[in-house]
Amino acid sequence: MVVLIDTNIILDMLVKRQPYLEAAIKIVNLCTEKIIRGCLAAHTVSNLFYILRKEYSVTQRREMLMALCRVFEISEINGEKIAKALKNDQFEDFEDCLQDECAASLKADYIVTRNIKDFTNSKVPAIQPEEFLKLF
Repeated sequence: MVVLIDTNIILDMLVKRQPYLEAAIKIVNLCTEKIIRGCLAAHTVSNLFYILRKEYSVTQRREMLMALCRVFEISEINGEKIAKALKNDQFEDFEDCLQDECAASLKADYIVTRNIKDFTNSKVPAIQPEEFLKLF
């Protein structure tokens, strides 16, 4: 099974957000143990580097993100995906549309996110972490 993990799930784990932490850890563990093929969109990595600046030093962020890159396949962002996302008026949030483009290019089974309402028009079905974990 191939899944694209949305930025919010990784953030839940890295900043230990309750009540979401346990599900986030379980999902990342499924990816670490190669039970599922976990993927991140390339822009998730840059977004995390920026968002985590208040929580962690530059060195800590680099180490964390390198660890994530060893666990997750990183889907590239290229001109074609950007153009498709810019032309897609089914999404209000450009970043979410890019997530969907990456998931589609990976032929992902799901986008795991806590914001499924943002993906109502996605090519790849979005699923809440708790619902996803019920599949295992």
